[in-house]
Amino acid sequence: MPRKIFVNLPVKDLERSVAFFTTLGFRFNPQFTDENATCMIVSDDIFVMLLVQPFFQGFTPKPVSDAHRQTEVLLALSLESRAEVEDFVAKAVAAGATVTQPPRDYGFMYQQSFADLDGHQWEPFHMAADAVPPQA
Repeated sequence: MPRKIFVNLPVKDLERSVAFFTTLGFRFNPQFTDENATCMIVSDDIFVMLLVQPFFQGFTPKPVSDAHRQTEVLLALSLESRAEVEDFVAKAVAAGATVTQPPRDYGFMYQQSFADLDGHQWEPFHMAADAVPPQA
């Protein structure tokens, strides 16, 4: 069985977050969805669990970060093209996201940044595999 990753993110309003991420084209697994959580499908092996804050807090003794004030994680998401990055960010902003940095073009990689409705920072990017600089 291949390894899978489940990123867990606290959200204030689950229904609002599901609507936001649905706008970006994500689907959700109803088998792992109730009033406390939902499983957002990113790929066959990557999932984002959106957990209402009180439920999320039950998994850790540490305080839950306010992602509008502190950075707890950067969620880098690879996309197929620069145009797809631009379209993805435009949809996110239209759905209520906030741009956190101007677009960055590194020649071999193009990246943009936005904060979702709960302040989590997403970094959609496109990397041209044939243009990656060689290792030193």
